[in-house]
Formats: sequence, structure tokens, C-alpha cells
Amino acid sequence: MCFGFLTVATPALASDKINSETCKFNGFPLYGDIQIVESFPDIKVQIVESFPDLKVEVVESFADDCGQWKFVTSFPDVKIQYVESFPDIKIKMVTSFPGLP
Repeated sequence: MCFGFLTVATPALASDKINSETCKFNGFPLYGDIQIVESFPDIKVQIVESFPDLKVEVVESFADDCGQWKFVTSFPDVKIQYVESFPDIKIKMVTSFPGLP
């Protein structure tokens, strides 16, 4: 008897694409100078209140730890676009303890 197996592709979770050792998503750092754009982002981001992929703290300087973002208008490390659906990662804005949950 021969049994055929159906292989179902499951969508990749953002946590699967985030490198927890380097705090990068598909090679883009999840810290540093961040620019908000309307098109052609490096990462599409959705803000959530629960079950985030990353906790983000907005800082004024030295955004060099995982989850610390400094918003800039030029020369960013990463360009993000806020979306309501189909994000690359989900973030929660925090005032302390940024990083991977």
C-alpha cells in the first residue's frame, strides 16, 4: 500500500525570521536610526498591545541595544512602514525593557 502525504506550507512567523543573537530581521537591525516611510520600506511594522515580536523603546540618543529606536528623517539604518495588516513584525511600544520578549 502506498500512502500519499499532503505537504501544507505554513506561513513563516516573524519570530522565525528574527535572529535573536544579533537582533536583526532579514539582515536589518531592530535597533538604531529608524525612518518612517510610506513606500519601499525595509520592514513593515504593526503596532500591537499583546504578543509582540519586539518591544520598542524610543530614545533620543545611543539607540544601540535591541529594541531601541531613534527616529530620524535622513540617513536611517532601517526604513519602516506602519501597516494595519500583513506586517513583517509586530511591535509593542514600551518605556522600559525593550528587546525581544
